Amino acid sequence: MNKFLLPILAVILGFILAVVTKKQKMWNTKLLLSFSGSFLLALTLFELLPEVYEHLDAKRSGLFIMSGILLQLVLELFSMGAEHGHVHIHKHQTAFPWLLFISLCIHSFLEGFSIHDHNDMVYGVLVHKIPIATLITMFLLQSKYSKAQIAVFLLIFAFMTPLGTFIGNTWEAIADYSQIINAIVIGIFFHISTTILFESGDGHKFNLSKFISIVVGVGVAFLI
Repeated sequence: MNKFLLPILAVILGFILAVVTKKQKMWNTKLLLSFSGSFLLALTLFELLPEVYEHLDAKRSGLFIMSGILLQLVLELFSMGAEHGHVHIHKHQTAFPWLLFISLCIHSFLEGFSIHDHNDMVYGVLVHKIPIATLITMFLLQSKYSKAQIAVFLLIFAFMTPLGTFIGNTWEAIADYSQIINAIVIGIFFHISTTILFESGDGHKFNLSKFISIVVGVGVAFLI
C-alpha cells in the first residue's frame, strides 16, 4: 500500500509545510530541492535505468529516454517549470490555472508508472513531491483563488501519481509497453533532477551546504 499512500502523503506534508511557513520563504527550500533532485536522480540510475536496459536494446532505450526529456520540455511550456520548483502565479490572478494544472497532472500521472512493488522509486517520488507541493501550495494560498479551487487542485494533483501506479501495475493491456513507459519516465526524471541541481546553485560559486545535501541524497538513495 505504500506505493499508493506515500505520494499522497507527500502532498499532505507539502501542504502542512506551506501553511506553517505561511507567506515566509523557507530558508532551506534550495537545500531541500537539492537533496530531492540528487535523491531522485540517484534512484533513477540505481533502480530504473538498469531495468530498462535489461529489457530493451540500448538504442531504443536511449531513444525513449530522450523522448521523455523532450516531453518534459513540452510540459514545462505550460507549467513554467513548477515540477522543479518554479511556480509563477500572479497574486491577483483569479482565472483557474488550467495549463499549470493539466501539465502537473500529466507529469504526476506518468511518474506513477515508475513505482512497482520491487523497486524503491516511491521514495524518490515522495522526496521529490514534498518541496514541489510546498511551493505550489504557498503560491496558491497567496493567490486570489477560492479555498474550493485550491482544494480541488491539490486533491487531484495528489491522486494522479497513485492512479498512474494503479494503471501501470494492473492493466494487462499496457504490460508489453511498461519498459518503454519507464524509459520515458527516466527521461522526465533526468530532466527534472538535473534542472533542480543546476538551478538551485549560486552561479559557479561552490556551495558547501548544497554539496553536502547532494552527497547525502545520493548516499541515502544508494543505501535504501
